[in-house]
Amino acid sequence: MIADPHPVYLAGEWVDSPRTLEVEDPAHPGTLAGRTYLATEEQYEQAAEAAVGGFDRLRRLPTYERAGALRRISAGIAARRDELAELITRESGKPIRDARVEAERGVLVFRLAAEEAERLGGETMPLDIAPPHKGRHALTRRFPVGPVAGISPFNFPLNLAAHKVAPALAAGCSIVLKPPSRDPLTMLTVAEIIDEAELPAGAVSVLPMDRATGDRLVTDDRFRLLSFTGSPAIGWRMKERAGRKAVVLELGGNAGAIVDASADLDWAVQRSIVGAFAYSGQVCISVQRMLVHASVWDDFMDRFAAAASRLRLGDPMDPHTDVGPMVDAAAVERTERWVEAAVADGAEILAGGAGEGRFFRPTVIVKADRSAKVCTEEAFAPLVVAFPFDDIETAFDEVNASRFGLQAGVFTNDLDHAWRAFETLEVGGVVINDVPTYRVDHMPYGGIKESGLGREGLRWAIEDMTELRLMVMTTPG
Repeated sequence: MIADPHPVYLAGEWVDSPRTLEVEDPAHPGTLAGRTYLATEEQYEQAAEAAVGGFDRLRRLPTYERAGALRRISAGIAARRDELAELITRESGKPIRDARVEAERGVLVFRLAAEEAERLGGETMPLDIAPPHKGRHALTRRFPVGPVAGISPFNFPLNLAAHKVAPALAAGCSIVLKPPSRDPLTMLTVAEIIDEAELPAGAVSVLPMDRATGDRLVTDDRFRLLSFTGSPAIGWRMKERAGRKAVVLELGGNAGAIVDASADLDWAVQRSIVGAFAYSGQVCISVQRMLVHASVWDDFMDRFAAAASRLRLGDPMDPHTDVGPMVDAAAVERTERWVEAAVADGAEILAGGAGEGRFFRPTVIVKADRSAKVCTEEAFAPLVVAFPFDDIETAFDEVNASRFGLQAGVFTNDLDHAWRAFETLEVGGVVINDVPTYRVDHMPYGGIKESGLGREGLRWAIEDMTELRLMVMTTPG
């Protein structure tokens, strides 16, 4: 029995609307994970106006009050971590083991935001570097940019939304968050915790919206920054329409992982299985392309394909499940079409290759044409395409051939190759001896080329949400 729809959070008030949003459980098609409401145009307008007023109040809060509120939110998530993990699993289909990790990351993100709020400062600099500037020095300080519009995706319904809400509050910016329509209940539950954190009214709104209503966040000049995580095609179109506001885009990729001749193969297989198939590959830094040195190709690929075949598909609430459902039937059908097209052009399947209802078996492909969609597009599926290489520079060129550039992983025990990877790979982050899927929440995270603009990670997001201001002091005489 599904409870009454969860109200939406509008500037410190819980409200409903005439438009009910039903949230399906991806693991059990036709079964509801819960219900909430879609905000109306009038409620959007109220939230935007409240964000303007809330910003004026929030930016005047002393640091200790903003940091204290963030710590209370962190503690509240910790107290309800099990409930949140189960909710993430029910509405997103993420295996419960992974959902528990995401809930813990939510605890960390808000705690780190509190610490960064306390470190947010400036610097002094001498200006008397030439005789005409005698008696002058300068101070710099960062000021909050203004109300923030946040749009977060379905694959990390808590953590990727937290990476918008937490730095905004730390910086002193109000925020209106549009959570994903597929799994909005997680952040509406977090909003219950935010509501108890003693923030000014209007500091935060969490509003599920249809596409037309949510699209107003992009063009509304009352918001001074748009933070979007989602598909590249949508993100870059948003930037074109965003007007004068600053834009931060965390978009997709088709991340490459290199297994060098000197790599620890046991470790490389173990981590690559996780990096490729966790949450059914529905992660923007999921391992999609693998470049494996010819000298270890047979050994690595035999182990990797066998490990992929052993992964357990099933009920995401079962802690023994490795791979849960994809987000919807359309995602499964698209993945099947891409794999079939690759095979028609000469690719071979070493493992998986087919869907089962909402599930897609972990798939390993070799001998694919490099122009195939499984190589050039973001699969966002439990799918890996592997190629051998003879020279490390060739592997770097293969990774760089993509129009995406989010992160790359390089398994090597050759220090020179590690440094060359850092210097050569055209990505936002190079991860040595681990998969590109690795992320810890305080590091600067983001991509180049079509993978995004700006960086997340608390300190770096706060920099995007603040403006540097200079004050020059002059001693007369």
